[in-house]
Amino acid sequence: MKSVKLNGIEVQPTKLVCIGRNYVEHIKELNNEIPTDPVIFIKPNSSISNSIDTSKTEEIHYEGEICFLIKNNKLHGVGFGLDLTKRNLQSTLKSKGLPWERAKSFDKSAVFSEFVECGDVQSYKMELYINDHLKQSANYQLMIHKPEALLEEVKSFLTLEDGDIIMTGTPKGVGIINSGDKFTAKIFCRKNTVIEKSWVAL
Repeated sequence: MKSVKLNGIEVQPTKLVCIGRNYVEHIKELNNEIPTDPVIFIKPNSSISNSIDTSKTEEIHYEGEICFLIKNNKLHGVGFGLDLTKRNLQSTLKSKGLPWERAKSFDKSAVFSEFVECGDVQSYKMELYINDHLKQSANYQLMIHKPEALLEEVKSFLTLEDGDIIMTGTPKGVGIINSGDKFTAKIFCRKNTVIEKSWVAL
């Protein structure tokens, strides 16, 4: 089983619960309709990776997200996550009305920072820099469906195990990953940086 770290201690999520179309500007960016209910899909434990891997045969896009780690059915930890996506394949699958797993749930399609214990959920903000240029920024207020509501929605039909992760969706600014790109992710609690993590795409 793959693992993530919460305050330096390894935790093994059984699944990653991902939320799609949770920011209005990103929905417009991809020419999608605004949903009335949360768009939910699953990535398996095997999706977790410590590195950002590119592909020689397919374009892979980054999607930066504020993520919450679950304990005792509550939002216990906060961290940064990258939902890696085979965008062209996803578009093809959507056009045929087919599920997204081939484009979203492949090996190494979820990359995480370390997690720290949650404070005030409403106070969190994320930023993603690529080669030192700000590409994505998001906060609680911009989310269509807030983390507390997402937790209750997921629990209404799915058992959450300790260590499972809810990825709350990506804001505008998604794009292609190029080998050698430097990614720097930050999570802020109000004005304080609580997480900072960098990767170089392989």
